[in-house]
Amino acid sequence: MQIQTSEEEGIYVMQVRNVVMPLVSGPVAKQVKEVAIIIFSAFLVASGLRLFLIPHQLLSGGVAGAASVIGYLTNPKYISLYYFAINLPILIWGFVAVGKKYIFYSLLSVVATTWFLTVIPLIKLTKDPILASIFGGVIIAGGVGFSLRAGGSSGGFDILGSIITRKRDIPMGTVLFVLDGLVILSLGFFKSWDSALYAMLCIFVKSRVVDMIHIRHIKLTCFIITKEREKMLNRLTCLPHGITVVNAEGGYSHEGNTMLMTVTTRYELAELRKTILETDPKSFVNVLETVEIVGRFRRLG
Repeated sequence: MQIQTSEEEGIYVMQVRNVVMPLVSGPVAKQVKEVAIIIFSAFLVASGLRLFLIPHQLLSGGVAGAASVIGYLTNPKYISLYYFAINLPILIWGFVAVGKKYIFYSLLSVVATTWFLTVIPLIKLTKDPILASIFGGVIIAGGVGFSLRAGGSSGGFDILGSIITRKRDIPMGTVLFVLDGLVILSLGFFKSWDSALYAMLCIFVKSRVVDMIHIRHIKLTCFIITKEREKMLNRLTCLPHGITVVNAEGGYSHEGNTMLMTVTTRYELAELRKTILETDPKSFVNVLETVEIVGRFRRLG
């Protein structure tokens, strides 16, 4: 009787597992996780603005910065409204140029950020504008970076930056730094150059932190030594980067091997590593950081 009960419990556990596991690890769970990250990222962006930058009338750059400039010149109470209004045409353009999923997440981020900007109280956590610039930049960059890694953006210049980095091999942080600089100049002309310089510090910090989180542009060269030449090639040719095949020989064993060389990004490295180990668990992989690439990085077609 005890054995039968144990068997029934085992069957019940397996049935529950078969139902729960797809929900936890399936595409629905992934989308829920991404949405949660987007909303949390929006909270970080709004917190950086309301707790550090807006109390000192500083900028973070981008659309939030443009909305802040308009708000400082009119009424800071309406910064959230300006932020949403400026983002709308950019989101529409991004829908055509980038993709539906990306823009949906970006729209979610913009709506969530707008809401958080209205509910988070305006508190001056520090009286030092330099500290406000640094910590405000770090917190906002965290929101921007995590949102980008989840497949969306915080809207505005992030969408423009994503379009540019898809077409050109330029770091996202660098693109945002240039675009944000234009907003900073407007702050200097219309308000004060002291505020503009503090804002430049904030944007510099933000751009560096974004590059640390959004690592898609960092290139790595992978040397893969394997005996499963054809199987490995069949798997790796599905990737968007080219592969160079070199016939190699072990210096100690004098056995023939195949060395495959490919350049990937740090963002894509985890998937590449998984593919290699699934194809040939005995393969040897050496990964080096690439300083510069001359020529086409992604395969055409």
